[in-house]
Amino acid sequence: MVRSLKKGIPHAALLGYLVVVLFPFLFVLFSSVKKDNNAIALNPFGIPKEFVFNNYVEAWVNAKISTYFFNSLYISILSSVVSILLASMFAFAVTRMRQGKWNKILFSLVLIGMLIPNNALMLPIYTIVRKLHILNTHWALIIPYIANAIPFTIIILAAFMRSLPSEIEEAAVVDGLKAPGIFARIIVPLTVPAMVTVFIVNFLGNWNEFLLANYFLSNDELRTLPVGMVQFRDQYQMNYAQMSAGIVYSVLPVVIIYAILQEKIIEGVTAGSVKG
Repeated sequence: MVRSLKKGIPHAALLGYLVVVLFPFLFVLFSSVKKDNNAIALNPFGIPKEFVFNNYVEAWVNAKISTYFFNSLYISILSSVVSILLASMFAFAVTRMRQGKWNKILFSLVLIGMLIPNNALMLPIYTIVRKLHILNTHWALIIPYIANAIPFTIIILAAFMRSLPSEIEEAAVVDGLKAPGIFARIIVPLTVPAMVTVFIVNFLGNWNEFLLANYFLSNDELRTLPVGMVQFRDQYQMNYAQMSAGIVYSVLPVVIIYAILQEKIIEGVTAGSVKG
């Protein structure tokens, strides 16, 4: 009896945590298919009596959610992919190639980059973007997003690469492969779980980023979804049903990516924890 009770306590705690996490999302999901504000006020937490899916159409077309959505999508994906590409090459160089003390020095510089708060870099980033004449373009977001993600990505990938046995590289060298071939044909396929994990983390950070997107983009056609959602709230201040539909659009890509790559994410989270 006591043993079964002890086993049940963690499950009950996790179930309670799941309810707390899902409850706000269910509220938004149900509100997005309700008729109007009155329906939300009369039954705020219940299942709608009438499902109105036209809210999604109105939010997608009239509120320009489609434009903001695709801007955020391609900026987030491009920035995440490029940051992983650059960081993986750097991590390979400092973990698998013998460069003496330079490996530790370069990796220490990366760690120092993690200590600098992002808000402290706002003014230098703005100055660089303005001098490059890319202000009010998507490059004003893509380049800072890539630079900001590289230190964290290097640390995760380096931890995973250190756990790979050196015998793999020795066998590849015997087969005639050089450093580029070892990286592309051996290391990258083995590092996919860790890459998927950092891709999700970087994608989430880029997808939800607001400050740079708000300050660096003034053209409405270039704005990303977080900035567009703020304007959507101002424009449709009384229509909470359409606002909820816009929030669902902002959550949907993250849910889909996680559902597809769930196994790889779990593998990547434990990357580097066990050597062998």
